[in-house]
Amino acid sequence: MKRHPHAWLATAALAFTFALPASAQTPAVACAPPADMAPAQLYGLWQLVLWPQDGGSEAAPTSTGALLFERHPEYPGSVRGNLKRTTPGNDRQALVSGDVTSGEFNLDESADGVTMDAVWEGNVTASGCGQELRGIRRPAEGRATTDRTMNFVLKKAPGWR
Repeated sequence: MKRHPHAWLATAALAFTFALPASAQTPAVACAPPADMAPAQLYGLWQLVLWPQDGGSEAAPTSTGALLFERHPEYPGSVRGNLKRTTPGNDRQALVSGDVTSGEFNLDESADGVTMDAVWEGNVTASGCGQELRGIRRPAEGRATTDRTMNFVLKKAPGWR
């Protein structure tokens, strides 16, 4: 058997490659600009965190939950979904519908599917690669409610890409 003088070098390089973390082996994928996000990219499960706009913080949320977005059956460029979240005293469920256009996210929330209870306005974050939305949730105009205006962050649940 003939020995190759530099065989150990090839073996060491191969072993080093397998020892690197996966992130070091995979080239970074460039994110599309937020303005290029399509409504279909909203489909799936999103994790929700809400905190008061006046004096709260994301690290200490007043409400957490989830939104499941699907294609809107009546409006092709929009989404419809279900919201479930915690609130002081009880949990809330609501129907939601909205869209994303030029990186701006808009959503209407209704507990009964008829009367609008809240509106959501936000943006696709540049650093979130289409997997994070941030903005405010405020009570709908004319609604008598004790709800306050809150900041929100929505993050796409792992596995929903």
